[in-house]
Amino acid sequence: MDNEIQLISDGDGLAVIGNATDVERFLVSEGLPSKDLGLQRLKSVFGTGAEVAQAGSEIAANSGRWVKLTQESAERVKKFGLMESKTPGVSHAMVGKPGSIKSWLQIEKGAGSFLTNPALLSGAAGIMAQLAMQQTMDEITDYLATIDEKVDDVLRAQKDAVLADMIGVDLVIEEAMTIREQVGRVSEVTWSKVQATSATIARTQAYALRQLDALAEKMERKTKIGDLATTAKEAESKAQEWLAVLARCFQLQDGIAVLELDRVLDTTPEELDRHRQGLRAARQNRLDLISRSTERLVARMNAAAGTANAKVLLNPTKSPAVVQSSNHVTTSVHDFHGRLGIESGRPSSEARRWVDAAAEARDKALETGAKGVEAAMSLGNETLDRASSVTGKLSSGIAERARRLLRDEEKRDAEG
Repeated sequence: MDNEIQLISDGDGLAVIGNATDVERFLVSEGLPSKDLGLQRLKSVFGTGAEVAQAGSEIAANSGRWVKLTQESAERVKKFGLMESKTPGVSHAMVGKPGSIKSWLQIEKGAGSFLTNPALLSGAAGIMAQLAMQQTMDEITDYLATIDEKVDDVLRAQKDAVLADMIGVDLVIEEAMTIREQVGRVSEVTWSKVQATSATIARTQAYALRQLDALAEKMERKTKIGDLATTAKEAESKAQEWLAVLARCFQLQDGIAVLELDRVLDTTPEELDRHRQGLRAARQNRLDLISRSTERLVARMNAAAGTANAKVLLNPTKSPAVVQSSNHVTTSVHDFHGRLGIESGRPSSEARRWVDAAAEARDKALETGAKGVEAAMSLGNETLDRASSVTGKLSSGIAERARRLLRDEEKRDAEG
């Protein structure tokens, strides 16, 4: 199958399967970074005899790479017209580079083994789901390494039993992941140590979410700038810690899901598709829950920043502090969302400087004053005009009266 490769997508990632040289050529031509798909693990999908022998030869003849689908890479892949398969949530296509054509094109002929074999397609989708979750786990590890407070330090500093239990769960799952890497599968013994840990992680996640909700409620109750400044500073300090705890919870939950898919692949591969879909739905529910709580906190912080900006003239020190704390929390949540794949885009609030507020107040006063002066001048001119009119009338009356008196006096003289 020269110059022909198979594309499989589950929405989160893209599997590129075919001859190793062709796969590499395709990835380079499209500028797509990738990692090994791990096709050899699919041998466990089949039983024994001729079926497993045939599947083994098909797997051995192909190379597989996995690409994380970002907005940019998804646009590049869209041009190949992937079509829905019988495997739920999975689309696929055959592409080739026939003759002297430089670009890769969708082709109808030569449908490969992965597109015609439901078991192999289902197994590939399961491995892709694992790789997507492991990618998120790696990104969360990077996230925890960059924040000021490491999650382990946060957990150890807490006296709450629910958080203390999480440390033990962390060790169990890390041990299971290490064994998986060394052995290549999850044994019954390894799984028995892990399967009871989900409840502890769920309790810890719920506890951390309640703490974030409490910070939001506390911000909502404050109206005075001084109280807002104090509460916002507390939120700035505490929110980062609880985000770290949530990130670690999510990372461990993804770790359990990876181990769980391995176990299903080994024991009941016919249920792999349904189990993969169930894990995907549960994961999205967790993301929605986390998103609602963190967005509520950001909304309250932004509202506090708006209040502070409106009152900066009377509180030139504390108002900017509220805005600064709000921006810090908003940035922390945005970074946290990015690592978990949650879309968010709330802008930060710019601290309104006292001199800007004072200048605005001055301009308003001058504008108001100018209008007053203009009105006064208009009224003054009108008054002066009226006064001049009255004065003119008065002067005319006096002159006329004087003339009448003079005429009367002259008349009396003539008669006398």
